[in-house]
Amino acid sequence: MIQSYTNYKEYLRADLKSQGKYLNFKTFIFDSITRFTFLLRFNEYLLNTKKSIVIRFFWLLWFKRLSIKLGFSIPLNVFDKGLAIVHYGLLIVNPRSKIGKNCRIHAGVNIGGAGGFIDIFDSEKLYAPTIGDNCYIGPGAKIYGSIIIGANCVIGANSVVNKSFDKSGVTIAGVPAKIISDKSSKGFVIEGAKSY
Repeated sequence: MIQSYTNYKEYLRADLKSQGKYLNFKTFIFDSITRFTFLLRFNEYLLNTKKSIVIRFFWLLWFKRLSIKLGFSIPLNVFDKGLAIVHYGLLIVNPRSKIGKNCRIHAGVNIGGAGGFIDIFDSEKLYAPTIGDNCYIGPGAKIYGSIIIGANCVIGANSVVNKSFDKSGVTIAGVPAKIISDKSSKGFVIEGAKSY
């Protein structure tokens, strides 16, 4: 989680490296995803460092408007360093999800909460997916429920993942999803942030 301006710069640098981009004037003006990434991380910085709502209002408004334009519903403080959004298009992420470093995510992905009754008084439970470091999430994947996905995993296109896969370095695919191979995400993910 971003706790200082130095953290903010580290996160932004790692995100852009994972996307294979550099922040400069031309990229900022002509690349909407770069602009979105900048606004996501800057709003996290403003929120976590408890800046005044007066300062935050403009930046949050710009972030929300760009989110709607791109089709993203991505809340603050969900993704760790190295987020790579590949295309604009529908992306929905539950605010209680926790996603590790160097996540590469494609269009049409829905990372949602558990269905049915949720105990609002039990704040310890996330009721949403926890995804490890260096994961590749293919186009159209649906990941939902109080589940855990291990590190270095590949989630295939249009998969429906509704149970935990704790094993690291596997490929998960299908409806419902199952392990289809021991192939890890190496080669699918650019590691903009070091994972330990």
